[in-house]
Amino acid sequence: MDRIQQLEAFVRVAETGSFTRAAELLGLPRSTVSTLVQALEARLGVRLLDRTTRRVALTADGESYYARAARLLTDFEEAEAPFLEEEAPIRGRLRVDAPARIARLILAPALPGFFTRHPEIELELGSTDRAVDLIQEGVDCVLRVGGSSDPLLIVEPLGLLTQLNCASPGYLARYGVPQRIEDLSSHFAVHYASPATGALDEWEYVDAQGRARRVPMRALVTVNNAETYLACCLADMGLIQVPAYDVQQDLRAGRLVEVLPQWRAAPMQIALMYPRRRHGSRRLHAFIDWLREVLVEPLGLGRDGKG
Repeated sequence: MDRIQQLEAFVRVAETGSFTRAAELLGLPRSTVSTLVQALEARLGVRLLDRTTRRVALTADGESYYARAARLLTDFEEAEAPFLEEEAPIRGRLRVDAPARIARLILAPALPGFFTRHPEIELELGSTDRAVDLIQEGVDCVLRVGGSSDPLLIVEPLGLLTQLNCASPGYLARYGVPQRIEDLSSHFAVHYASPATGALDEWEYVDAQGRARRVPMRALVTVNNAETYLACCLADMGLIQVPAYDVQQDLRAGRLVEVLPQWRAAPMQIALMYPRRRHGSRRLHAFIDWLREVLVEPLGLGRDGKG
């Protein structure tokens, strides 16, 4: 019996939790899928799935085997991809991670358009501000602000994000509007701590000579999440430095005000990163092509990928 078929059957059952649903996705009778999984278990000499009348769940051995099996199927598909017709449907699972604010404000609302193009791709979209280990966590690509020097990753810059200094009207009514960098000594910032290291992001600006400078700032509150960072600013807790795309609605609605526009921090690079061994994935590049289109307008990126 074909080992690849056994792997496909097992992976689909594991992912859907159902022999019936797996059979529908594979276009096979349910009995065939059951036979394929039983043959795989017999060949390995372990039970991979616990079956009850209500549900199907992975055993401990099944969880361990699933991670390897899913990756083997992906590698097999990518080995065949260069020899398949370009018109062949792109299918399979894709794991992507993006900053929480971008995922919520930009990617999620645009996803129907992606699935109109590629209805047979199954997308697993993570949204976190922490650094993701693509290799260890089996993530296909991440969208991140900042780059990486990891030799195992390909980094594709998308452009530069303009940063703004913002405060709420309530905060400015209480503490005044800063006019010069020196005025910051009498103000508070909302501190942002890296979720990975706990290191604080310092207040930054670019001086008249184009040099990046840092200013120590007092804070009433420190956060480690982008949503909370913005929420604290809206709650009159202090000044923040934030990508322009993130606060456009709040600026238009008057919930936030830009301050010190002549003393902004340097723009931040936004880039796509993915493992080198995933370079040939049609699935990945279909998502990347769509992502570039989706990000152009809300992030203020040029069509050539520059801010």
